[in-house]
Amino acid sequence: MIAQPLTILDHHYLELNNDGEDVIEGLSRNPKALSPKYFYDDPGSLLFEKICELPEYYPTRTEAGILQQYADEIAEITNCCELIELGSGSSTKTQALLDAYQKISDSCRYLPIDVSGGILKDSVLQLQEKYPDFAIHGLLGTYEQALVHLESNYLQSRMLFFLGSSLGNFNPEECDSFLEQVSRTLQSGDYFLLGIDLQKPKDILEPAYNDSQEVTAAFNLNMLSHLNWRFQGNFDPNLFRHQAIYNQVDNQIEMYLHCQKSHWVNLAALDLKVFFEAGESILTEISRKFDLVTMKKQLETKGLKTVKNWTDEKGWFGLILCQVE
Repeated sequence: MIAQPLTILDHHYLELNNDGEDVIEGLSRNPKALSPKYFYDDPGSLLFEKICELPEYYPTRTEAGILQQYADEIAEITNCCELIELGSGSSTKTQALLDAYQKISDSCRYLPIDVSGGILKDSVLQLQEKYPDFAIHGLLGTYEQALVHLESNYLQSRMLFFLGSSLGNFNPEECDSFLEQVSRTLQSGDYFLLGIDLQKPKDILEPAYNDSQEVTAAFNLNMLSHLNWRFQGNFDPNLFRHQAIYNQVDNQIEMYLHCQKSHWVNLAALDLKVFFEAGESILTEISRKFDLVTMKKQLETKGLKTVKNWTDEKGWFGLILCQVE
């Protein structure tokens, strides 16, 4: 069977390539900050796949274990529906779900959504080969762009899923807005499957983001190379150092790039020149850690009622299956 073509949100992709307003705003503030979406060019996505295999990085294998154990149960609850994944990456963990849905129907539809075109295209082609009877279409864009697209393109009952605790990258206000948008995208009876990293001691969390092989450091520094490519910049990654710390007050990992030497950076495509003081930092990511009960209550305020939730035996990670009322 011929693989399904990659579906691209063309005008949204162009907008993603040419905006940069968030970069201007983030580098003009004090302290400086950048959106984690700039981690995910093709090299960044490949580095993240390596992070997921690191011994210190527990979230991926822990969530994958939960999915392997309960995927059949999830499929039985939701029955055959359109499967839509936000931030799909290589869709490796997702195959536990696809295997489960294949047992109940040979004609499912899967829409992986990601900002990295290279890894998205590769995963679509590989999955179409493995699941030849499934309709698999990749959507290239950010979460927000994809949700707007999905809201106006409704085909059948859906399960939207957001794995990897990527929700933790949003601050509380952004999280609330995102869940509101998810709720608008779904109709009564549809499902939302959410993966969340749960609160745990600092001595488990910090090594997961400061790994001994320094893959996470390379991933963080690659953001600067991505900005150079996208906005004609001249960042020198050698002038920055990676660090991740756990903020125990706000229950979140904070990932930084620390400037080692005072210098100017120019992003020609944005007509932006930025001065960095030695010792100054850029916040590149937060990764909030959640309380399961509190999150279920927040989802319910958006009309997303918990059907069932699952955790691993250590209680490190949680999956919540919700249904729109």
